[in-house]
Amino acid sequence: MSVNLYDAAYALEKAIRQSDEYKQLQQMYHEVNADPTAKNMFDQFRQIQMNLQQKQMMGQEISEQEVQQAQSTVAVVQQNEKISKLMQAEQRMSMIIGELNQLIMKPLEELYGNL
Repeated sequence: MSVNLYDAAYALEKAIRQSDEYKQLQQMYHEVNADPTAKNMFDQFRQIQMNLQQKQMMGQEISEQEVQQAQSTVAVVQQNEKISKLMQAEQRMSMIIGELNQLIMKPLEELYGNL
């Protein structure tokens, strides 16, 4: 019996979309986007995140000022209840994706040993 890995991947994608965790994340995302103040704060936060990640990927040093700016932005953003709930939902979804990734990689880890 031949297994089509892409069919399994599409089934997993469908299952993720139908999961309570994804639906909760989607709802929180829509609530933030429906609130102009929360959306603006969240967009600024995401921009700072992306800029720092891009610098890291390019091997550039992140200054202490940039770190402090990111930390203060996080503190302000987390005070917004809608954004805070969205971030919690993102964290739950990220944990699930991480656990799924571990399951997907298990055959390779068993084959090659823990890397």
